[in-house]
Amino acid sequence: MTHRALGHLRVLDLSRVLAGPWCGQILGDLGADVIKVERPGEGDDTRHWGPPFLRDAEGKVTEQASYYTCANRNKRSVSIDLARPEGQALVRELALKCDVLIENFKVGGLARYGLDYASLQQLNPRLIYCSITGFGQTGPYAQRAGYDLLIQASSGMMSITGRPDEVPGGGPMRVGVAVTDLFTGVYAATAILAAVEARHQTGRGQHIDMALLDVGMAMLANQASAYLNAGTVPQRQGNSHPSIVPYQDFPTRDGSMLLAVGNDGQFRRFCEAAGVPAWASDPRFATNTDRVAHRDELVARIAEITRTRTTTEWVTLLEDRAVPCGPINDIGQAFDDPQVVARGLRTELPHTRFGSIAGVASPLRLSDTPPQLRHAPPDLGQHTDEVLRELLDYPAERIAALRTDGVI
Repeated sequence: MTHRALGHLRVLDLSRVLAGPWCGQILGDLGADVIKVERPGEGDDTRHWGPPFLRDAEGKVTEQASYYTCANRNKRSVSIDLARPEGQALVRELALKCDVLIENFKVGGLARYGLDYASLQQLNPRLIYCSITGFGQTGPYAQRAGYDLLIQASSGMMSITGRPDEVPGGGPMRVGVAVTDLFTGVYAATAILAAVEARHQTGRGQHIDMALLDVGMAMLANQASAYLNAGTVPQRQGNSHPSIVPYQDFPTRDGSMLLAVGNDGQFRRFCEAAGVPAWASDPRFATNTDRVAHRDELVARIAEITRTRTTTEWVTLLEDRAVPCGPINDIGQAFDDPQVVARGLRTELPHTRFGSIAGVASPLRLSDTPPQLRHAPPDLGQHTDEVLRELLDYPAERIAALRTDGVI
């Protein structure tokens, strides 16, 4: 078996919904033993966020929402009632056996259970404790609940997403997936691995304060730089780019395509392929700065030309000249794309109840320690007995008593 990069780490995942579970799944894909603690009888909120719902091996629709499956593979599910003192004691015992804890309760929410960083750090000084909240552990908004959509709005992300107000369909728009949650999960995994490396030097764990708002602001990237350094407040402009032209969708004979011309050489090759080589030396269009200044005129001219061929014809013509372009796929078309198929990005993991669960492969490609998709997303509490026996040496009688009392 290939060595697992994080096979030496054990993670206690108290998080739910997306940002925290996404972080835990990244660590799990890289080999960490991720133990997901869920509420008995309820589980992670996303188990119920449907439709759509999964079908069982006989094809019948179940109560399991497909949402849950996107962020919870390579984990073991343990159901524990944190509202019960006995459940809190169980989590404390598990934390003693773990390297990392991930949680996304409201600020101070776990303190009343004695499961906050200050309490657990005294029991396990090597514990790396990652807290994920909407607005962080400090500041005037610290106590507010934070959701991806709210952060997309408050960070300014929605103000630069969508068409301008003055065109049909104009107005602020959210990104089509919970992009702030997902980025927060990636940043959290990065911070955890940095803390693991620091622990090699210090022998101590530490507290990680991850805020969706912080991540949302960081994601603004060049748009933030435009404001901070040039005093320009970026505006919505649909699919076009504020600093590059042509870099957007264009109509074709049978639909539309994406043209992404990133430099003057590519523009010259596009002009030659399109039969308008003079544009490349036209002082209005010769450089990217010129093209941005004359955006409206150039875009209109390009649109007239792109309508003369089908999307496939344009892609074939321009790819042969190394001009970045492509179709605008729906998700079904994307999974059927030959490159997506060749990269093995659709996965199937066996599951006793559902037969198998499909998912997207990890994008991390390591030559010596690649991610391994070992386990399908678990049923609620599927591994409770296994984990309590393996980590805490609980005998069957004690586990049965905890279940009878409703603690697990």
